[in-house]
Amino acid sequence: MRTNFIRLMLTLAAVAITSATTTSGGQKPNELAGTSWKLVKFQGGDETTLVPDDGSKYTVTFGNNGRVSARVDCNHASSTWKSPRANELQFGSWSRTSAKCAPGSLHDKIVNEGANVRRYSIKDGHLFLSGMSAGGYYELAPLTTRRWRP
Repeated sequence: MRTNFIRLMLTLAAVAITSATTTSGGQKPNELAGTSWKLVKFQGGDETTLVPDDGSKYTVTFGNNGRVSARVDCNHASSTWKSPRANELQFGSWSRTSAKCAPGSLHDKIVNEGANVRRYSIKDGHLFLSGMSAGGYYELAPLTTRRWRP
């Protein structure tokens, strides 16, 4: 009887540990940590689609240390980030450079809407950011860097 009780307690402890280390939907905690992305398109709540001339001018990197850095065309920005629950995203206040970007830049649209992102999802290897009051979403692809070869 005592052996069965010990087995039951060990099983319950294992279930509790497993539950504490995963979030709903089977997603890993902090799945964005250590990832970098480039913009594919912005789909507005009014169905307007904006596509950058070069997605690598619009990037975001989620650090493992709770910091986030972004390139928004001719400017750079940084903040803090956290994901307290599955698919939820929270940013701190942003600091950024304020150079005037060339005509045709998506800078102003991204700066005005991007700080209001509240949710994310990863589908087919792409990151989707949404939750802005005006609706719409950002679609980003993984940012790959070229390795230097001698």
